[in-house]
Amino acid sequence: MSRLIRSFAVLATLGLAAGCSSAPGADEASVVRPEPREASSAAKSPFWVDPAGPAAEQSRRWRQEGRAADADLLERIARQPAALWPAGDDPGSVVGPAVTAAARERRTALFVAYNIPHRDCGQHSAGGAADADAYREWIGRFADALGERRALVVLEPDAVAHIVDGCTPGEYHGEREQLLNEAIDRLKQQPGTRVYLDAGNPAWIEDSRKLVEPLRRAGVDRADGFSLNVSNFQTDTKTKEYGVALSHDLDGKHFVIDTSRNGNGPLGGTPGDAWCNPPGRALGTPPTTDTGEPALDAFLWIKRPGESDGPCRGGPAAGRWWPDYALGLARNART
Repeated sequence: MSRLIRSFAVLATLGLAAGCSSAPGADEASVVRPEPREASSAAKSPFWVDPAGPAAEQSRRWRQEGRAADADLLERIARQPAALWPAGDDPGSVVGPAVTAAARERRTALFVAYNIPHRDCGQHSAGGAADADAYREWIGRFADALGERRALVVLEPDAVAHIVDGCTPGEYHGEREQLLNEAIDRLKQQPGTRVYLDAGNPAWIEDSRKLVEPLRRAGVDRADGFSLNVSNFQTDTKTKEYGVALSHDLDGKHFVIDTSRNGNGPLGGTPGDAWCNPPGRALGTPPTTDTGEPALDAFLWIKRPGESDGPCRGGPAAGRWWPDYALGLARNART
C-alpha cells in the first residue's frame, strides 16, 4: 500500500470517529433510491464533501417543489466529494473556507488549479491568467489559503497535453513548462498538500510515451503524481492501463483518475464531438483510495458532475451548473 493511501486510510478513520458526516416528473416507483447518506461510500471516504455544492442545493430546491424522486437522484452526486475549481483573481475566497471546513471533519479537500495563461487554446474554457506574473501571484494566493491543512490539488488540466498535441502555440511552451514547475514547487511548500500534474486521457494522446518528456520538463518528478481523464469519459479499465504504462515510464510515479462521468464510457462517433456534454453518460466509480492498483492513488470526481463542458448540445457556458444534465448522469448511474 502506498504512503498516500495509508495516510488517507488513517484520515478516513479519524473522520468516522469524529462523526462526519430522471427526467423531470419521473415516476417515483421507477426510481432506484440512493442509499442513506451515512451508509454511502462517502461516509468512509477521506475526502471532504461540500454541503453547499450545486447538486445539494438543487436537490433541496426540487424537494421543496415536490420533485422528491429527482431530488433523491441528485443525492447520488450531492453526497460524494468533488473537486472545487476556484476562479477569479482571489482563489483564496474558495480555498480557505473549504480547507477550514475539511479540517474540522479531519478530511482532505479536493481542488483543481486551472488558470494557466492561454488556457484551452481559445476553446470553450479559454481564459486564464493575463500573463506569467499574474499566474504566479494567483498560485501564491491559492497556496497561501491552503495553509498547513490537508488538500489534494490537480494542477492545470490539459496544459501539458496541449503542448504535446500542438494546440498551444510553440512560443508559449517554455513559459508554460516553467510556470508549471513553479506552481508545483509553490504548492508543495504547503505541508498538507499533494499535487497531481494533469496528463490528459488515453483517447487524446494515445501513445503515452509522448507525454513523458513534456511532463518531466513541467516538473512532474517533484509532484506527487499525475492525473488522467479530467472532464472526460474514458473507462476505468482503459485509463488505469494507460496510467500504469505512463507510471512505468516515469519511474513509478503515482496517479489519480477522474471517474466523475465515465460510468457508461465515452460516446461513440467522431472523437471531436464526444467530449462536450455527450448524451447518455453516467456517474462513474465513487471517489475512493481503494483502487486495486499500487500506482493508482485514488479514483476521484475531479470534474463536478452536472457542470457544463461548454455551449454545445444545448448546454450553458463551460463550468455552469446544468441540472438536467446532472439528472441524466444520476439516472444512468449503476452505483
